[in-house]
Amino acid sequence: MDYLSKRVKSMEESATLAMTSKSRELACQGLDVINLSIGEPDFNTPEFIKEAGKKAIDENYTHYPPVPGYQDLREAICLKLKRDNLLEYKPNQIVVSTGGKQALANCILSIVNPADEVIIPVPYWVSYTELVKLAEGEPVFIKANVEKDFKITAQQLEQAITPRTRLLIFNSPNNPSGSVYSWEELKSLAEVLSRHPQVFIISDEIYEYIIFTGKHESLASFPELKDRVALINGVSKGYAMTGWRLGYVAAHREIAEACNKIQGQITSATSSISQRAALAAMLRSPNETPEIQQMVSAFHHRRDLVLNLLKEIPQIKTNTPQGAFYIFADFSAFFGKSDGKHQIINGDDLCMYLLEKALVALVPGSAFGDPNCLRISYATSENNLIRAVQRIKEALTVLH
Repeated sequence: MDYLSKRVKSMEESATLAMTSKSRELACQGLDVINLSIGEPDFNTPEFIKEAGKKAIDENYTHYPPVPGYQDLREAICLKLKRDNLLEYKPNQIVVSTGGKQALANCILSIVNPADEVIIPVPYWVSYTELVKLAEGEPVFIKANVEKDFKITAQQLEQAITPRTRLLIFNSPNNPSGSVYSWEELKSLAEVLSRHPQVFIISDEIYEYIIFTGKHESLASFPELKDRVALINGVSKGYAMTGWRLGYVAAHREIAEACNKIQGQITSATSSISQRAALAAMLRSPNETPEIQQMVSAFHHRRDLVLNLLKEIPQIKTNTPQGAFYIFADFSAFFGKSDGKHQIINGDDLCMYLLEKALVALVPGSAFGDPNCLRISYATSENNLIRAVQRIKEALTVLH
């Protein structure tokens, strides 16, 4: 008997989690695998946040919280949005979820009907397309390559919009490219979107604090768009709190209520302990948090280190990422080559080759919509990065 639904059969496994799993399997066999596939800061949660979590247990925050999150946490998120983004929201416009991924899923399921078109710039985070398919929407891709700094243009956006377009999923700083849109670039996109009021926007800003030059800008900051933007954020990346599993959406009250309704039927509220820890995080500006500044500084230094090391392999093309902790490099010059044993047809082949030959785990660009690229995460030590790129170089040298 085949009991599986068409829904789950059509869904792809997360490539990032799959590569991380494969690298762990090899590591368990005693092999010295360097994992550059995982999208997680290699820093620990700041002490003041951990203390807030411990205090929550001692104060018996161990009962069901309200589905959208504690009132004081939602107030603190509003304070954060005003402080850091100059955006005005009320607590009833905030829904706290079990990670940014659930906040994103809630929004997509709240907005997308079967056969609605959803515009997704390429490269994109792996879960966007699968969540759209789960909602029975139809992904429409706008491609931007390494030569364009992986950024779409206003003209491309205009051309992609049709009467069936329901949603744009936008991400800056971007995973996997690390690209960051400037205010001027966002303004040009906002001008297009203002002419198409039927298009809603999800703005994924989870990497907001990990930015190296300039400052983070949001599509929600354009008054003509604000009520049509669901801003997704959380504590995983900026506060090194991946395991705490807490994200949130800030949106028009109608969208927030819909997200609350869906979440109430699927998971209810996220962990009470995580919420108390997140409250401590929200109340402290990143400018007042040395741990965040040190983490961002370390990522900036590692980015420059890896870019310089990759220059020793001239066939690899890169942009200069301005945020997050990834380099999305074009390896297509190595497609069609072989070491006599492994035939490299595409990026998936190359990824497996580098895992087996060099014991370095990367993620194939096909998972992000660009099969010419591989994603390199530099969320690991400088020593590991130096060793990993050297191994990659040696493995690529024997291909002909």
